[in-house]
Amino acid sequence: MNLLKALALTIVIAGAAFAQGTQVIATSNDPRIGLKPGLEDAAIAARNLELIGHADRLPNFADPKDPGSFGFLNGDLGFIGNYVFQGGFNGLQVWDISNPARPTLRTSMVCPGGQGDVSLYKNLLFMSVEETRGRLDCGGGGVADTVSTERFRGIRIFDITDLDHPKQVADVQTCRGSHTHTLVLDPKDAANVYIYVSGTGPVRSGSELTGCNRGASLTDTTTSLFRIDVIKVPLAAPQNARIVNSPRIFADSANPVLGLWNGGTHGPGTQTTSQTNMCHDITVFSALNIAAGACSGNGILLDISDPANPKRIAAVMDPNFAYWHSATFNNDGTKVLFSDEWGGGMAPRCRATDSPRWGADAIFTRSGNNLNLAGYYKLPVAQTDQENCVAHDGSLIPIPGRDIMAQAWYQGGISVFDFTDPAHPKEIAFFDRGPMDSTKLILGGDWSAYWYNGHLYASEIDRGLDVLDLKPSDQLSQNEIDAAKLIHYDVFNPQNQPKFVWPASFVVARAYLDQLVRNNGIAANRSTAIARDLDRAEKAKGGRRKTALNKLANSLDQDARTAADSAKVNALASVVRDLAK
Repeated sequence: MNLLKALALTIVIAGAAFAQGTQVIATSNDPRIGLKPGLEDAAIAARNLELIGHADRLPNFADPKDPGSFGFLNGDLGFIGNYVFQGGFNGLQVWDISNPARPTLRTSMVCPGGQGDVSLYKNLLFMSVEETRGRLDCGGGGVADTVSTERFRGIRIFDITDLDHPKQVADVQTCRGSHTHTLVLDPKDAANVYIYVSGTGPVRSGSELTGCNRGASLTDTTTSLFRIDVIKVPLAAPQNARIVNSPRIFADSANPVLGLWNGGTHGPGTQTTSQTNMCHDITVFSALNIAAGACSGNGILLDISDPANPKRIAAVMDPNFAYWHSATFNNDGTKVLFSDEWGGGMAPRCRATDSPRWGADAIFTRSGNNLNLAGYYKLPVAQTDQENCVAHDGSLIPIPGRDIMAQAWYQGGISVFDFTDPAHPKEIAFFDRGPMDSTKLILGGDWSAYWYNGHLYASEIDRGLDVLDLKPSDQLSQNEIDAAKLIHYDVFNPQNQPKFVWPASFVVARAYLDQLVRNNGIAANRSTAIARDLDRAEKAKGGRRKTALNKLANSLDQDARTAADSAKVNALASVVRDLAK
């Protein structure tokens, strides 16, 4: 069976599997409905999330006559140490978050050229540039000529050893520019890092950059479409960064250029999906040597065991998707969540009349190289015609034993949801502001929301940077939140997903126990006894503590034989044994 036939079969199976059980979107009895609009004084609705800090967008990173001006929007985030790097269409803002409740400006850099996605490694900062106005010198005057030696589209590389004075040390030009990029590390090659470049813009003229070809023929192996670019960056000499590969990850044995979705409608009642000639976002999960690409018309899996030569190992499609935008793995890599940016982020796509499977997340289970559609998640409350809203960027929250994600939905705000059961994802927290305007749509809302060292940080397109804290509820205990706070990053690039490994801790054990109680995974009398034994063991010292913990672990082994959730009991037993070491 060739790949296109296999993909067609996937569509038929998906349609049959999800004929029932459509998610209900609230149109009343939700505090997010009817919020007062405004740029600076919009009403706020929140449940189990608290806004603890905020920093306004800088005046020179905004157009006072047009708050939603495309040339000034805030974009994505990167993190290193006590700093948040906020990319945007006009450049970069760097916030000091030593005190998360009071983020303060450390530095900024005007450098227009697109959404300005950033990533960081040691003393290097990488920035995406896609728009044709981008200049080599970061100037704001644009480029007037159709073909120009002053134009820059690709990846800028800065040395940020002196953070207040970033120094551009390299500029790697690409044919489509860089809409997004992904930093990739090779554990076998400490001397270099790799950048996967996802370009979604028009192909530039070959007269401007040698080798660029605008031809879209599916037999033209020189076309600049249907590929990604791989940049190799020598850490000791980043000025020598260069493209080392442009793999055609969409090709198959029958066609050296294209082997995936040709673009078009899937039939009545479905989306019209973009042709797969680009990737919008690639998320790498280096712990498993895999990556997930959201590639316009398809979701794909890549083998990245050789980072310079990524190989496609699986592909899926969904008739409910218009444009595959981003991807997130769960912590053991057994699920992949793909998002659909129906409307490109500029349209109201969360209205009561919009399908709950369009502009949503599709959750696939993964076994080896096989992906199977299991369920969908969409913001579960209707938004207005004045609010651009669709699934956008987010990350896992490191809560042991559960798959929980925070996700931005533009003017739909932030939604935190549990997809441990992929067929029945459930919202557990949210934060939302009213529309930018009551009479017309002004681009705004949350571009991205990421967990970093104990807090959620959200890039608000027009308003600045938000810092939020999770609050305990019947769906999320304080022990679970405290366990998540045990995970610490020195650097976090959201498209390079880390594997969480929790230290042996009593709070992790109690997080598992809270989950067993919440889901009736163990008898009530046993959960009470386990909690008592954990308390006693924690108060004991030395050999007495070790003895108590080993005794508890052995009793948990017995419990696992009859418990409703034996896997969770075994996980708890494992933590208790680690505590005894």
